[in-house]
Amino acid sequence: MEFRRLGRSGLNISEISYGNWLTHGSQVEEDQATACVRAALDAGITTFDTADVYANTKAEEVLGRALKGERRESLEVFTKVFWPTGPGGPNDKGLGRKHISESINGSLKRLQTDYVDLYQAHRFDRTVPLEETMLAFADLVRQGKVLYIGVSEWNAEQIARGAELARELKVPFISNQPQYSMLWRVIESQVVPTSEREGISQIVWSPIAQGVLTGKYLPGQPVPEGSRATDATGSKFIQRFMSDDVLEKVQRLKPLAEEAGLSLAQLAVAWVLQNPNVASAIIGASRPEQVHENVKAAGVKLEDELLEKIDAVLGDAVETDPRLTVTP
Repeated sequence: MEFRRLGRSGLNISEISYGNWLTHGSQVEEDQATACVRAALDAGITTFDTADVYANTKAEEVLGRALKGERRESLEVFTKVFWPTGPGGPNDKGLGRKHISESINGSLKRLQTDYVDLYQAHRFDRTVPLEETMLAFADLVRQGKVLYIGVSEWNAEQIARGAELARELKVPFISNQPQYSMLWRVIESQVVPTSEREGISQIVWSPIAQGVLTGKYLPGQPVPEGSRATDATGSKFIQRFMSDDVLEKVQRLKPLAEEAGLSLAQLAVAWVLQNPNVASAIIGASRPEQVHENVKAAGVKLEDELLEKIDAVLGDAVETDPRLTVTP
């Protein structure tokens, strides 16, 4: 496993990180989820990403139990706050001070830890003054419950505003967690340059485009039973990639992957890691062998000629519009 610094900070994280968005507490039984975490640890992954909203808090509980007994200092545990949790009260969501303060306490209890290495604003909250949000995060840092702060799916303007406040409050704002893959490059023109200027790295989710870049979805064919495309939550994100035109182009990437000595999934994960502003690619898994397969992308250097061939194959299937950054 290779390691990279997260933002302009002293925190090293594994180049491949393990996330449990659509698996733990929902799709996968706990024994299997624990086996996937063990596989990640065995492969040298030290960075684990979750969120309070995943499986309505159950994902944090499963991850906490799976990591129990591991040396805490050897792990980087990340979680997030924003989306509704609890019974749906008026303060059970968003980035107001009350919800942030109460949410971190719940997350720490479920994760069975005294602190998280990175606490992330899961989206930007247009209904709350950003000053209130950043001050609440700063207080958690000073209380020792959070070491660093980050965000997820913020656009360039929002990142710049947050970074300015973080400097004033003297707290380490070091990361953004966006969707990023060969097919979804909306961060490249604005978010990445702003992040580089502000000392912020990307921790990217869906590097294999919800499984599309594994090549398992074939043009003109039914989707495989039990795949991400059949999951109620995951299918909302995958549908944009499921046209026959896109799927045909993905199939044409197979010879390029073989040329590099990689599977399609490994090529996809390695591709996002070629971006120097990307600190880590988050992989998920429902089976331990998926973890072992995808971690082989760590440390892979793709030649410029191969990257050019990938661009030529995908052509207009690539989405680059920065306005598509997800915000509520």
